Amino acid sequence: MDRLDELAIFVAIVEAGSLVSAARRLRRSPPAITRALSSLEDRIGLRLVDRTTRRLAPTEAGSALAERARAWLAGYEDLLVGASQAPIRGVLRITAPVQFGRRHVAPIVSAFLNEYPDMCVELSLNDRNLDLIEEGLDLAVRIGPLADSSLIARQVGSVRRVVVASPAYLARRGVPRTPADLATHDTIFGMARSPAREWRFGPPRRSSVVRLSPRLLVDDVEAQLQAAEAGRGIARVLSYQVSDELAAGSLVRLLQDFEPEALPVQLVTLSRSHMAPKVRAFLDSAAKIFHGVDVIQ
Repeated sequence: MDRLDELAIFVAIVEAGSLVSAARRLRRSPPAITRALSSLEDRIGLRLVDRTTRRLAPTEAGSALAERARAWLAGYEDLLVGASQAPIRGVLRITAPVQFGRRHVAPIVSAFLNEYPDMCVELSLNDRNLDLIEEGLDLAVRIGPLADSSLIARQVGSVRRVVVASPAYLARRGVPRTPADLATHDTIFGMARSPAREWRFGPPRRSSVVRLSPRLLVDDVEAQLQAAEAGRGIARVLSYQVSDELAAGSLVRLLQDFEPEALPVQLVTLSRSHMAPKVRAFLDSAAKIFHGVDVIQ
């Protein structure tokens, strides 16, 4: 296929918003449009569009290429060389859970900015898993198994769900020795993850479930920890969320022998084969900092 024609097809895809619409506009078959896009991405070495079963959106690199291509289709080779060999600069958009982002991701971002002075980072801290395509994100930190199998993941650590209580509460109510003992204790239940008022313990295939009757239900981790420190009851959080309190002795880790398996902490992006240089650079920087660091406290 002629390279100018290939570039024109890409512009049509971006403007039409889907491969089918671009094929209809250009009066070509959908497979031909798909092949042209794949060929262009392979030639540049960058992913130009992110596509799911529901939508298509240009990546940052794709938007830039389309904008330049509309005005300068004759400069095809210059566009490709410029896109593939550009220095690491621009904006990198990252999302992470609030506390994990504050404690572990923000220092990595700072180190990354020191290493790449032409980069700008937008760090969005949110305990909700933001959609990478919909929110225009390059990278996300995910804790736990991935629901979306299309994401490319690099594991950088692991955490556990831990049960904690204050020394004052334990002195007053006693220390639970098994998960079943929790049924007679005051519990502080986090509502953010699951509406079911229960905690699971042990490995997946041999897990046990404890039904709870919590008197305090909270959708904020900091509020759970404050209530637990005040002796309100027993809480369950992720290990990194309570590491400072455990180290200070204001909270005590309970039922450690019954804890579920560790949850992976992963950096995820949308593609490995056409990964933007800035994304690859951040992944490499993060891997260096996380290397040898056990996030489990």
